[in-house]
Amino acid sequence: MSAQAHQTPSTATARALTTLYRSSALLFALVSALTIYAGWQLVPLNLYITPERGVGYALGIIGGSFMLLLLVYPLRKRVRWLGFIGSVKAWFRIHMVLGIVGPIMVLYHANFHLGATNSNVALICMLLVAGSGLVGRYFYTKIHEGLYGRENNLADLQARSQELRQMAVELPMLSGLLDRLDKQEQHILQQVARHFLLVRPLYAAALSYTARWRLLRYVRGATRNADRKARTRLLAVARKYVHTRISATRRVSEYQAYVSLFSWWHILHLPLFFLLLIAGIVHVVAVHVY
Repeated sequence: MSAQAHQTPSTATARALTTLYRSSALLFALVSALTIYAGWQLVPLNLYITPERGVGYALGIIGGSFMLLLLVYPLRKRVRWLGFIGSVKAWFRIHMVLGIVGPIMVLYHANFHLGATNSNVALICMLLVAGSGLVGRYFYTKIHEGLYGRENNLADLQARSQELRQMAVELPMLSGLLDRLDKQEQHILQQVARHFLLVRPLYAAALSYTARWRLLRYVRGATRNADRKARTRLLAVARKYVHTRISATRRVSEYQAYVSLFSWWHILHLPLFFLLLIAGIVHVVAVHVY
């Protein structure tokens, strides 16, 4: 029976929601990029927007307010009685949206140009915080499933190898493939753990690519003399299984690196955000007082 036949309605719904969320995130990223490019290269904003008044002034106020609202998410995570304002998950998504929309508004407010020293400092701090947020989001996507889920995924794949071993009676090549796969798996996990934190993801990718190539080369060689129809079927099954299991091994090997990088990112991101708050306050005071 296929894996799809084993899916419960709740699993299918979860997969559909995940796909919808990823599609929405991709669309949002595309629209944001086009909006930035249009303001930076296509539209002569200085003819329509000025930072001191009108729409330009309003964009600066709204964008700055959005940046202040970024504080709601960490407060919601830590202050339990704030539950009435919404779930942590909802505020995390709002936090990500505001962290993009706010800086875009401020860029339009500034006409994508530098100005006085105080405004330049605020603008640079904002861009650093926004860039840092994108990096943190990338790390988050790599670890949000948790090591437990990733190890379970790998354990399930390893358990399925026993089913393939039972087929080895009629297809002895499978036994050799699974033995090689076990060895490649251990090699990846051990070697990645020995390397410097920042290069582990790249090293895991390189080792995974090499392991996949070696295993599939073995499959092609071992089935060279098999019946054409059987060889085609076996190659398809082996290719899919090798790809899935090596990919799971790679994700497990990368997990601890991303957890550590995410921790270091938190240490850097928070001071940058407070620096942005100070620079923003100084900018607002300077504009309205002087």
